[in-house]
Amino acid sequence: MIVRSTVITVGSVLLASAAFAQGAGGDASKAKLRTPSQLTEQAPERYKAKFDTSKGAFVIEVHRDWAPKGADRFYNLVKNGFFDDTRFFRVVPDFMVQFGINGDPAVQKNWANANIQDDAKKQSNKKGYVTFATRGANTRTTQVFINFKDNSFLDNQGFAPFGEVTTGMDVVEKINSQYGERPNQGSIQAEGNAYLNKEFPKLDYVRKATIEK
Repeated sequence: MIVRSTVITVGSVLLASAAFAQGAGGDASKAKLRTPSQLTEQAPERYKAKFDTSKGAFVIEVHRDWAPKGADRFYNLVKNGFFDDTRFFRVVPDFMVQFGINGDPAVQKNWANANIQDDAKKQSNKKGYVTFATRGANTRTTQVFINFKDNSFLDNQGFAPFGEVTTGMDVVEKINSQYGERPNQGSIQAEGNAYLNKEFPKLDYVRKATIEK
């Protein structure tokens, strides 16, 4: 099933991209990533996730009290390497950047319907705030977006921010936007990074995402 996480009139879709580790340990990590029901650890009340990318590093500080279900899901995805080697495949200047579809289709297919329930919105979609994509009520999975500017028009549509970029927003703003909305989500779901590397070779990407100690 192909999921397009749509965001209102702007014709926006919110999503993400991810990857898998290499070697023996990588095989174990991939096996775990293929079973979303195993990745349900409760996150700390506040934590930082560092994203080392092809453009540099940025840090997202997550506040569990803002959106607990979203904070828990993001924590498990980062901690288990879901976002490693994933592409920023939709970049809309003056709006947002999206990522969170795993680069390995064998992993991604298991998350297509691994939905979490909605959180009540406690924060606005301000510049630098990070929010899960959704395709309707209670349909958040792995795709997230970072707001390039204040997008308060999203607030009454169920988009509940769970964190904010506290370091490196200048890096986020430099993520390559030349392909705009051209990458096809269905093709990414089906072919992963193989499709993106072939058709959109200059996409920026996450080298590795980690929970900071």
